[in-house]
Amino acid sequence: MGITTKEIARICEVSRTTVDRALKGKGRISPVTKEKILSVANERGYRPDLLARSLITGKTMHIGVCVFDIRNYYFAEMLNSIENRAYEKGYFVNINLQEEDREKEIRIIDGMVDHRVDGIILCPVNKGAEFEKYLLSIPVPVVVIGNYISGRIPFVGINEKQAAYDAVDTLIKKSYSRIVFVCPPLAFGNSKNIYSHEQRLSGFQERLALEKNIDSAVIADMDYINSLNSLKNELSYGDRKTALFCSGDVYALNILKYFHKSGVGVPRDIGIMGFDNIHILEFVFPQLSTVSNAVEQVAVTAVDSLIKRMNGEEPENKIILKHRVLLGSTI
Repeated sequence: MGITTKEIARICEVSRTTVDRALKGKGRISPVTKEKILSVANERGYRPDLLARSLITGKTMHIGVCVFDIRNYYFAEMLNSIENRAYEKGYFVNINLQEEDREKEIRIIDGMVDHRVDGIILCPVNKGAEFEKYLLSIPVPVVVIGNYISGRIPFVGINEKQAAYDAVDTLIKKSYSRIVFVCPPLAFGNSKNIYSHEQRLSGFQERLALEKNIDSAVIADMDYINSLNSLKNELSYGDRKTALFCSGDVYALNILKYFHKSGVGVPRDIGIMGFDNIHILEFVFPQLSTVSNAVEQVAVTAVDSLIKRMNGEEPENKIILKHRVLLGSTI
């Protein structure tokens, strides 16, 4: 068992206040005394009592995080960046996965509050006025990423609508005259928060509304591979230059694999663009064209924003970061 500050004070023949100053590096203390205290603490294996400290300061130095899952590489990268930034700032991260279950999400949030996290970063599956009221009622600050709730709940993300608009604009400039938006989450729009995907749909539609000679379609089906198969004749690969704009790199990669097995050439027969710019793309050939949604910057900014709120500051309530359309070799 490690030594306590009381025992260090006795060995060094100083007060506990002096020991605290030396260990925290704050307050007036002679260099000789400080060196002696730190040497004893190191030799005897001193470890701070975080529980006792939390009772005094009211802080546990833990941040709660709740996202969909880690099967989607986007969330895996998001969590990695959140944890790294929190660690830099002296915080531990309590990671939770709600698996797109609305009731589980509420239980997780309640549990994090009960375990006295200092703040929560949330990618929500719930939505609406009641959920907004619930988040405002809990006794810790919340910062939302991914799926927007309302102007009263702090949010960090990109302009999803503009990002999709820019992606479609890029496809049009590449002379594609038929563009299909593949967005499986749209199938759950009535029951779940799919704000980011709905915004991407809006951007897709808004850009195409400016064109008269471009055909378009939307695949809003979780069995999107089968839907593509049934649309083969309609897509007419050899008739018009066709591209698929996918609302997620994971969907684009599954489609790329399907076309490869089917003998459909990309981009020879059809173009594909994804969304997210997940790191695994660097190992994929052909290199997927995609939209970078600044996942690392969103994560870091969310942590910084949350810590400011936990310290009583009031940063900007809606922070929008820059996206980029990245050209690969699939369009």
